[in-house]
Amino acid sequence: MILLGVNIDHCATVRQARYRGYDQTAPGPVEPDPVALAVLSERAGADGITIHLREDRRHIQEHDVWRLKAVAKTRINLEMACTPAMIDFALKVKPHSVCVVPESREEISTEGGLDVVARRAQVKACIDAMNAAGIITSLFIDADAAQIDLSAELGAPWIELHTGSWANAWLTPRRPAEFARLRDGALRAHAAGLMVNAGHGINYDNVAEIRTLPHVRELNIGHTIISRALSTGIEEAVRELKKRMNP
Repeated sequence: MILLGVNIDHCATVRQARYRGYDQTAPGPVEPDPVALAVLSERAGADGITIHLREDRRHIQEHDVWRLKAVAKTRINLEMACTPAMIDFALKVKPHSVCVVPESREEISTEGGLDVVARRAQVKACIDAMNAAGIITSLFIDADAAQIDLSAELGAPWIELHTGSWANAWLTPRRPAEFARLRDGALRAHAAGLMVNAGHGINYDNVAEIRTLPHVRELNIGHTIISRALSTGIEEAVRELKKRMNP
C-alpha cells in the first residue's frame, strides 16, 4: 500500500487571499481553516499531513503548525527551507518528519529539487540536528545520481523525488524519458538504503503511472486534492485519490 500525505498549504493560500495580515488564523470569520481541512483529511484516510511554513509566510503561518500539532492524529511532515531559523522552529515543534526543500520568492509553489551538492554543509547541519532530536529528515531532490548518492552519504533516511518535470511532460513526447529517470532514481535510492517518497504535480490522472514507480513508500499531494475538494468536499477527494493510488 502506498501512503498518502495530504498537503494543506493551498487551503491557506485561499485564506490568505482574503485575510492576509490578520493576527488570528482561525476560528471566527477567518476561513477556510487548513487545520480543520487536515482533520477531515485524516478522517477520510490520509496517512499524514504535509504543511510548508515558507520563509515569506505566503500561506501557512506559524500558528497553523502549532494548532495542527495539537490536533493531528497521524504524522506531521513539515516542509521547510534549510535555514537556521527554520531548523530552530522545527526543533521546537518536533514534527514526525521534515522535508527540506528549496525556496524562491518568485515561485508559486516549490519548483525543482534541493541542490544537496551545492549546499552540502547546510544540509548536513540540518540532518544532524534532526537526527539528534529524533525527527526524520527527507530531502526533496531531483532524480539525479549525484544528489541521491550524497543524500545517503550525509545520513538522510528519506528522500522525496521531485516529480514535477515528469508531470509537466505528461502530454509530451518527453514523458517516457522523464518517467525512466524517476524509475532509475528510485532504484538507485533504494539500493543506497534510502526510503523513497515522491511528490509535485501528481493528480488523479497521472497517479496511475507514478504508483508503478518501484519502492515508493508515500506520495505527498496537495494542489489536485484541494482543487477536487471544491467540487466534492475534502473527504471524498481524499478517498478517491487513495483508491486510485491503491486500486
